Amino acid sequence: MEAGHDAKLRKLVVDADADRRRIERELHDGVQQHLVALAVNLQLARRLVDDDPAAANALLEELGRDVSQALEETAQLAQRIHPPLLEAGGLAAALRAAASSAGVTSSVDVATTATYPPEVVTTVYLCWLAALDGATAGTPVTIAVSEAEGALSFEIGGCEPLPDRLRERVEALGGRLVSSGTRVTGSLPL
Repeated sequence: MEAGHDAKLRKLVVDADADRRRIERELHDGVQQHLVALAVNLQLARRLVDDDPAAANALLEELGRDVSQALEETAQLAQRIHPPLLEAGGLAAALRAAASSAGVTSSVDVATTATYPPEVVTTVYLCWLAALDGATAGTPVTIAVSEAEGALSFEIGGCEPLPDRLRERVEALGGRLVSSGTRVTGSLPL
């Protein structure tokens, strides 16, 4: 029993490290690349101001669009790490915002407005993100969340099976996560 428990804990640590590496890659390949390009274009714009004001003006307009895109990518990445809506607006608002950002046809039904432990709502949120990420174009993805018998239960439809790391996270919190076809059901004790 002890060796199995240690193996599960080790797997959780390995998965958490993998998540941090994924975030680092997203920062490096996305936001950082935009910022480098912005710095180069700002230097170019500085040189153009006196010699070709029209070209400098066009470049500054492009830089404004690039800054907006970099800010949007940063906000999306921050939401994936820890969405402020989980605390400010609650689980329903965070789930709806994630669906809207993903651009996937979806339905969110949260039958409770209670406040839950952060690790519980974050886990439901991460499961929803994974379902949205794996959604097939044109297939609606649904989530229904309810509280019953001392647990927060959720059902996600129209998705692929979720990654093992999420099942392990749910189990580490004393819950269960089951995939069956295009449906995932989960339950987390409160």
